[in-house]
Amino acid sequence: MPKIEETQPKYLQIAHHIRDQILRGDLRPGDEVPSERQLAADWGVSRPTAARSLEALRHQGLVEKRQGPGTYVRGLAVNRRARELYGRAKQTGKIYTPGEYAVITSAGWLEAPDYVAESLNLAAGARAVHRRRVTKNDTGPITLSTSWFGPDVGERAPKLRDPDRIQEGTLMYVENMTGRQGSYAEDRMCARLATEDEAADLELEPGSAVLIVHHVVYDLQDHPLEFAEATYPPSRWAFEQGYPIG
Repeated sequence: MPKIEETQPKYLQIAHHIRDQILRGDLRPGDEVPSERQLAADWGVSRPTAARSLEALRHQGLVEKRQGPGTYVRGLAVNRRARELYGRAKQTGKIYTPGEYAVITSAGWLEAPDYVAESLNLAAGARAVHRRRVTKNDTGPITLSTSWFGPDVGERAPKLRDPDRIQEGTLMYVENMTGRQGSYAEDRMCARLATEDEAADLELEPGSAVLIVHHVVYDLQDHPLEFAEATYPPSRWAFEQGYPIG
C-alpha cells in the first residue's frame, strides 16, 4: 500500500500521487487511471474517499470520465510561459531570461475585483495585495500581468507590497515566506479587445486584440494561493498541440 502522509487528507494524497504519475509521463493522455475500487483496495481507504480523489483530479483538469466506468488521462494544454518561468526560477533563482526585464507599474493593497475575490475565495469587496508589471525585451512589451494574493499572504510576504523586483519571482517568494507550496494551476483563456490602459502599456493601437489568461495557483491543500491575469499582444502568442486524428 502506498504511504499516506498524515499532514494531508487521504484523498489529496491519492490525487497527488496520480497527478505526479501524469506529470512525469508514467500515465499518458488516453491511459486509464485506477478505478475507485482499485484505489480503495490499494490505499486502504473507503470507496467515497477514492471517488473524491478522482474528483479532485477532474477538478484539476488532469482526467476525464468517458462513456462507461473508466476515468482517463486528458491531453494537457498548459500555459507554457507560466510553467517555464516557474521552472527557470526553481533551477536558476532567476525568473527571466537574459534580455528580458519587468517594470513594476504598481503594487500594494487594493479592493479585489469580484472575479479575483471569487478565485481567491475572498468575500466581495475584500482587500488583496496586487503586483502589476509589464515584461519587456529589446523588441518591446511581451506581456502585461497582475498578480493578486489574499490578505493572509500579503501580511506574511511584505515585499509583495513594494514596487521593487523580486528576483526569484513572486510565487517562489510567497512559498518561502508562507510555507505554502504551489501544487497545480488552472488556466482560463479568452481573446478580446484591449482596454485603453492595456493598449498603452503594450504599445498597441487602440482596439487591438489581446489574449487574456487567468492563472490560479493552488497549494497542497487545494486552497488558492495566487491569482494572475496576463494580457498578451497578438504577436506574442500562438497555440501548438499535436493529437491523433485516426
